[in-house]
Amino acid sequence: MTVPALLPAPPASPVAAAYARLAEVFPHLRIEEPAPGERLPRGAGWVGAEELAAGGPDLDAFLAWDNAQVLRDYGTQARPDVVASFGLHRYAWPACLLVTVPWFLERRVPRLPARNVSFQRALGRLAVRVEEFACLPGDPAAALPGARVVADEDALRAEVRASLAEHFEAILDGFGSRMRRGRRALWGMATDEIVEGLWYVGTLLGEERRAMEELDLLMPGTAKPYKPYAGAAGFRELPGSEGPDGEPRATRDRATCCFFYTLRPDDTCITCPRTCDAERVRRLAATA
Repeated sequence: MTVPALLPAPPASPVAAAYARLAEVFPHLRIEEPAPGERLPRGAGWVGAEELAAGGPDLDAFLAWDNAQVLRDYGTQARPDVVASFGLHRYAWPACLLVTVPWFLERRVPRLPARNVSFQRALGRLAVRVEEFACLPGDPAAALPGARVVADEDALRAEVRASLAEHFEAILDGFGSRMRRGRRALWGMATDEIVEGLWYVGTLLGEERRAMEELDLLMPGTAKPYKPYAGAAGFRELPGSEGPDGEPRATRDRATCCFFYTLRPDDTCITCPRTCDAERVRRLAATA
């Protein structure tokens, strides 16, 4: 009897464990990886990041969702550039986690050009194809296809910045045509999404303090600028916000404004430069 040869198991994903952990603490976002040779999903609400970057009909359809949401929730027509800002935020916030969460949890940094990402916003799902990733010496994943070992933590942080810059260089080209902002302001928005996304997830993981420390090193700001980014993580203690443990809460000032105030002038974001510290303390106390 001839025994059929066993097919080799497909190589393990270097990021699957990190994405699974993210789904545990933030079930509103699910990240999937198609099998080798399988295309990223399209249609049925899916849109490729590459299509958003092109700035054509697919981006029009994507932003129509934001426009309809503003009309439904606030009963007013937002400016086109405000709608585009909301749309960019709703893509960029989860997209940044594709890179920052594996770095934070596993010390692995996937390269994800726009062609390798697809988004289904209504379901809160992303699909990615990881063809290359960076890791540290001694990582068992260094034996996987596409692995690239870098020298140390500082080099790995550089990989995080480079991976996100490659992805958002294309994305900002698409959205930027709809937004009344210069390149520095657009990269300030990207900086804010990188920082605030991982800060939030770090809190869900019970590691807020470590997330803040890591982000301060990743995005140190003007003292040591990393182009094309603008702004810094810039965490600081918020006086008067002490909790039961006596420790003050952390805050930061966003590098850019999301323009939500154009819809609700008295309801700015808690990290908006327009929101004074006293108001931040009041809001935090109300939600404690």
